[in-house]
Amino acid sequence: MVGNSFNGRLAMSNLRLIPRLDVKGPHLIKGIQLEGVRKIGDPHEFAVRYYNEGADEIIYMDAVASLYDRDMLLKLVERTAQDVFIPITAGGGIRSVEDAQALLRAGADKIAVNSAATLNPSLIGDIAERFGAQCMVLQVDAKRRTNGGWEAYRDCGREHTGLDAIEWAREGERLGAGEILLTSVDREGTRRGFDVELVRAVSEAVSIPVIASGGMGRIEHFFDVVSRGQADAVAMAHVLHYSQLSIEDVRRQALAQHLPVRTV
Repeated sequence: MVGNSFNGRLAMSNLRLIPRLDVKGPHLIKGIQLEGVRKIGDPHEFAVRYYNEGADEIIYMDAVASLYDRDMLLKLVERTAQDVFIPITAGGGIRSVEDAQALLRAGADKIAVNSAATLNPSLIGDIAERFGAQCMVLQVDAKRRTNGGWEAYRDCGREHTGLDAIEWAREGERLGAGEILLTSVDREGTRRGFDVELVRAVSEAVSIPVIASGGMGRIEHFFDVVSRGQADAVAMAHVLHYSQLSIEDVRRQALAQHLPVRTV
């Protein structure tokens, strides 16, 4: 059984179930620790499937936006927004207010920013001021430090920032972010479960919603990151893409545990 000590933020809002679709050009991909990617299929088709299963939101993350045609994500968001009527978060390679505006005009509801924000933190406030804090998602890719704690990384978990991940999340909220997309680089793609300590540390450090990402391999991992990690939302990839679980499965089992998920 799952305990009843949930994050206080969940008392006023539903726990969200969010498929995360990492894309490379026109392909949906999946990797391990943000590397060693494998092509899976058409991301639009997967997004429509998850929408029909009852997903609460969709996350599109362009894994190689700086290397390939950046208009590809714009086209994908525009196409998906015509068939999927839940919030779409888009991220990857966003360096300016203009980049954010282009994705919002294409049909995205939220913009996730990582690398550019670590290099120019004022971008967080610029986007929030222009489009509203609810549109500005700070993406934090974190790795455990050998001497304790976590460091935030940029460029898909490849480059050090020197920033403490917990402090960076707190600073992101102060600057205007309305949500944190928190990925454990160590756990991403491993199916060994979320870094619950990381998720809890960030959830306790900020008052804005935290989306836990990276590591879900079975339903018990979901329960763990919600109850002990105090996540407000859970991003899932491998278990959905390879049909090990469906959104319907997760929702049904969450309801059976009396978790505050949306009833479909």
